[in-house]
Amino acid sequence: MNPAIHVEALVKRFGNFVAVNGISFQVPRGTIFGFLGPNGAGKTTTIRMLLGLLVPTAGQIQVLGYSIPREVQAMRQRTGYMSQKFSLYRDLTVSENLDFYGTIYGLRGPRLRQRKAHILELTGLEEQRATVVAELSGGWKQRLALGCAILHEPELLFLDEPTAGVDPASRRSFWDLLYTLAEGGTTIFVTTHYMDEAERCRELALIMDGQLVAQGAPDTIKRTAMHGEVLEIECDAPAQALPILHASGLCHEVALYGARLHAIVSSAAASQDPLRRALTQHGLQVYSLEPIPPSMEDVFISLVRNTLKARQEENP
Repeated sequence: MNPAIHVEALVKRFGNFVAVNGISFQVPRGTIFGFLGPNGAGKTTTIRMLLGLLVPTAGQIQVLGYSIPREVQAMRQRTGYMSQKFSLYRDLTVSENLDFYGTIYGLRGPRLRQRKAHILELTGLEEQRATVVAELSGGWKQRLALGCAILHEPELLFLDEPTAGVDPASRRSFWDLLYTLAEGGTTIFVTTHYMDEAERCRELALIMDGQLVAQGAPDTIKRTAMHGEVLEIECDAPAQALPILHASGLCHEVALYGARLHAIVSSAAASQDPLRRALTQHGLQVYSLEPIPPSMEDVFISLVRNTLKARQEENP
């Protein structure tokens, strides 16, 4: 089966600035594909080219078999899009927003009523159907924006950082909705900078400064792209431990994870005792210092560090 999205050597320049630099990837049908990267990495520029809203400087794009941007109008009939800003009409009710977007997608009469009822049930918005959008919380607006994007039953759904600024509980319930859609056969392309969301995708592409630095299933990326091993450290003063660990010369990277620290080292076995001694010699009490499997955030930090190091070596 042909992929839902096929991108080859995609480039986008704005004057002298290269926002997307020769990226290539494929999105299988019926999966949740995550496009992960920090703000400014090129995620939104890429998704806007996939949607035909920006014309590429170079490269090829196929979405559902359509050549983009040449066949963008035909493609849009079979895709849905939810932007960061939740393109909703604040002065209309939930029901009126669904009616409006349904009409835009060409739904009429019984078909519109059927899809609208399904969306209200799917998103849990039945009791808010008469509520003006301006009065909804961020989580309910998010659900409504998703409902408007899937009224016409698109084969492919584009989501551009759909959970930005939404509380953690709403983010989790939103992802439950995405899994329901994917199980029904919808292909989902989602951009995010949240590492926990990246873990929930079935396929990932990691982008930094317009270039892809890793691709594959989350577990595969964690197994193959990680440079070094991770030690999780619990002690009585994590903030004081940070500079001590950096000064040890054993850690490639150290980061706070709540009340714990993650230290990326070349060898966990060889680093455990020296790091423990370094902390205790400075008067810190170490409760645990153990190797753990890397998280996606550990992997991303490692990839960023090695990418920057390689560029510095190329351009001292």
